[in-house]
Amino acid sequence: MKNIINTVEKKPWVGWFLYFITLVAVFAIGLLAASIFERRQESFQVQQVSPIAEWEPRDEVWGQNYPKEYETYMNTAKTDFRSKYMGSATIDYLADQPELVVLWAGYPFSRDYKQGRGHSYAIRDIRDSLRTTAPLPGTCWTCKSTDVPRVMKKMGVAEFYKTKWPELGSEIVNPIGCQDCHDPKTMNLRITRPALAEAFQRRGQDISKATHQEMRSLVCAQCHVEYYFKGEGKYLTLPWDKGFSAAEMEEYYDSIEFSDWTHPLSKAKMIKSQHPDYEVFKTGIHAQRGVSCADCHMPYKSEGGTKFTNHHMSSPLQNIAASCGVCHRENEADLMRDVYYRQDRVKELLKMAQMNLATVHIEAKAAWDAGATEEEMKPILKLIRHAQWRWDWVASSNALGFHSPLESASVLGNSIQKGEQARRELATVLMKHKVALPVPMPDISTKEKAQAYIGLDMAALEAQKLKFLQYEVPEWDAKAKARQEQELQKLDAKKSNY
Repeated sequence: MKNIINTVEKKPWVGWFLYFITLVAVFAIGLLAASIFERRQESFQVQQVSPIAEWEPRDEVWGQNYPKEYETYMNTAKTDFRSKYMGSATIDYLADQPELVVLWAGYPFSRDYKQGRGHSYAIRDIRDSLRTTAPLPGTCWTCKSTDVPRVMKKMGVAEFYKTKWPELGSEIVNPIGCQDCHDPKTMNLRITRPALAEAFQRRGQDISKATHQEMRSLVCAQCHVEYYFKGEGKYLTLPWDKGFSAAEMEEYYDSIEFSDWTHPLSKAKMIKSQHPDYEVFKTGIHAQRGVSCADCHMPYKSEGGTKFTNHHMSSPLQNIAASCGVCHRENEADLMRDVYYRQDRVKELLKMAQMNLATVHIEAKAAWDAGATEEEMKPILKLIRHAQWRWDWVASSNALGFHSPLESASVLGNSIQKGEQARRELATVLMKHKVALPVPMPDISTKEKAQAYIGLDMAALEAQKLKFLQYEVPEWDAKAKARQEQELQKLDAKKSNY
């Protein structure tokens, strides 16, 4: 002790150094203690106050144990956010871009195509859509409800897919929610849709070995992917056997000679891209840097000393500070400007591609009407198929290309090139059959005019949908209510012994 005192007397700066070292140490110990206390508090809060069944579909039951997550999830019902191009508000894309009606002539998307609202609207929106007036398999329910895993478990996956869509109406009533992504006992992220695990298995990968960070994207990839219905059983399949890119999936579809429908104007065998968000994302810089879907769309949130994942799954532009600000140091205005700059460029290319495609379908019809042969049209139809697939690969994915702007622009450039090549080859066929160029274009300036041009009886379709909503849906809901009340009684009995 005397040595220290003597040293400090001779060298006062040593005393000040020791003083500051002590302050830093005390501060660090305080932070550590606070962190330990906070983690303990969080561990107490995640203990379940009531049991959750293995395939419990009701979010409100989960919410009894995890109120903060449930409260934020309920915000997916809000429809008041609109960015420059997307958001949670309803957007009628056919009214906004009538040429889409021609691109999807002969396919249900020509009847109705709207911007998807939040996850809590999944059941209501699929019921209301004019697309579901067509005969559909049970497969179409797969990504819409927390009831799906329960019903798949009960009846078997293959049987679920091939059952008619209306026959499952009273079973599938709860929208996307907690059970789709979480194990009810541990709350660990899990895969509940078999198609994703099967796709990884075919690629020689074991999805059960995915890291937690990878799972924060893979639970989204259960639904936000491109898929098709395989065979007579309409078995949900992801076309990843040759790779994730637009060209590799196109090669896969061509190798099995798959098509969703034959276009009634051009007679091309078409593929309808669904929503390859995961595949587009994988080609972008965020995925390459290890960012997950949840990092941007479900950023962490702190309330009362508790840190948890915000389950208001929404556009990062709705909360730039929490979503983007974690990694980026630019101010919010600059970040939003950068997003819109990239989306503007993709939008410009999309518009070129889809106008090109609408024109080429109509010109192909003129060639057929003039007597063109299948041999003459075969290479042209392949170009049309590939051009529209590539356009749709970008158009049907969320974020208007922002998940991977460079890849999106490249794919759209290929679409435009193939569409123009189809038109050049068509011009030769048209001139051979003495069709004057340019081919006269019909008036498709509004959704209604475009639908009339392709022969849709919208009044009949709307009347059919209204009848369905008035009579069939209430019967579904009544049966579902009775079933769920019985299940709730069983759960209450378990609670009394919990």
